[in-house]
Amino acid sequence: MLAAVRRSGSVLRAASVANMAARAQPSSNMAAFRKTLAESKHVVVLTGAGVSAESGVPTFRGAGGWWRRYQAENLATPGAFREQPSLVWEFYHYRRHLVSATNPNKAHQAIAALQARLAAAGRRCRVITQNIDGLHQRAGSSHVLELHGALFKTRCTRCGDVRENWDDPICPALAGTGAPEPNAPAAHIPESELPRCQAAGCGGLLRPHVVWFGESLDPDVLEQAHTELESCDLCLVVGTSSVVYPAAMFAPMVAERGVPVAEFNLEPTPKTGEFGYHFAGQCGDTLPEALAP
Repeated sequence: MLAAVRRSGSVLRAASVANMAARAQPSSNMAAFRKTLAESKHVVVLTGAGVSAESGVPTFRGAGGWWRRYQAENLATPGAFREQPSLVWEFYHYRRHLVSATNPNKAHQAIAALQARLAAAGRRCRVITQNIDGLHQRAGSSHVLELHGALFKTRCTRCGDVRENWDDPICPALAGTGAPEPNAPAAHIPESELPRCQAAGCGGLLRPHVVWFGESLDPDVLEQAHTELESCDLCLVVGTSSVVYPAAMFAPMVAERGVPVAEFNLEPTPKTGEFGYHFAGQCGDTLPEALAP
């Protein structure tokens, strides 16, 4: 399946370039979109960093994404964790503390309300997100597929045990650490005092249950995502630039089989021309109107 996904991605990228000129501009007709939504039986919502940025969650990507003297690409790797587990846990402690202080916004709430309304009517709505912040679940969404893992879950490096953990700090030694300023000193916490596995008889070192740079997505999660995408009759793309693979090819795959795709984003993206609808602006402004009963 994964090999087929990669082949499909290459074919779709080539096809999208060839077809761009022939495609009409996407519609911003809200009434037409709402009619499409009203007729849909299986909706998939793809979300990215933009939807959570409106809640104050930093993306840690691009020129402004520094923590101390590091960018996420330099810390969120297996190699960095092997060499400096204390520093990596400081970074994630800072992120966990920051995200804990945020709340779901109107876009998260509109998606959760849509999901509940469709479920009550015997229809289906699934959320597939690139975000790791858990804000969809806090807004009330269920059946959320987290492509890149979850900030508030841990995984044992010894036994593989995965469990939810919202403690702040996650261990006593991390209290008061994680300051983001460039000159903030590293805590140099001994590995024995970093978060440890609570599974019976283990005690191994825990790591954040997120997909780091250089790691593959969970094949089970990816398989579930493709099952949803292959059977949906409407796809919403919310707050994502649609450039990070494999998620970047999800909506084009849906559009290629003639299914309506609606993009909600601050501005057009490289994939906008492949979709049927595009609504510019803050997702917290556009989604409540679009998804209202």
